[in-house]
Amino acid sequence: MFRVGVGLDSHRIKLKINGQKSTVKKNLILGGVEVNKEYYALADSDGDVIIHSLCNTLSTAIGGGSLDTWAGEMFKKGITDSKEFLRVILERVKEKGFKISNVSIMVEGQKPKLERFRPKMKASLAKLLGISKNDVGIAFTTGQDLTAFGKGEGIQVFSAVLLHK
Repeated sequence: MFRVGVGLDSHRIKLKINGQKSTVKKNLILGGVEVNKEYYALADSDGDVIIHSLCNTLSTAIGGGSLDTWAGEMFKKGITDSKEFLRVILERVKEKGFKISNVSIMVEGQKPKLERFRPKMKASLAKLLGISKNDVGIAFTTGQDLTAFGKGEGIQVFSAVLLHK
């Protein structure tokens, strides 16, 4: 038996104050990897939009809803690490008897440039998901100024997963 999930998430990103000490403590984290200290995602959590998209993908693949339908309660308890959200949905996938065959991730954003982080992101996600790095596909596009993401105002991520029993 196979199940397919498709997910999406997006967050605005902001540049920390240049030349001054910033009051913002968090840095931009994507796919479980800190990718930039100059930017951060506007979010109640750590803002890891890649992991949020994967959570939506996995949840819908097993008949569930969006991240907020179950992780909202976790945030109210002070849990802001997106890897913890992913851990919870992976448990639900396992409880339903499914395993991940592969994931595909498409990231749109003008800045910061992310291609050089792809190997680290693939390794991080493979470890978190319990699959081979070869089963994690991740690509980046700038959006060429066509959308808010293409203008550098945020990052948008689409993802897909194939589950099998």
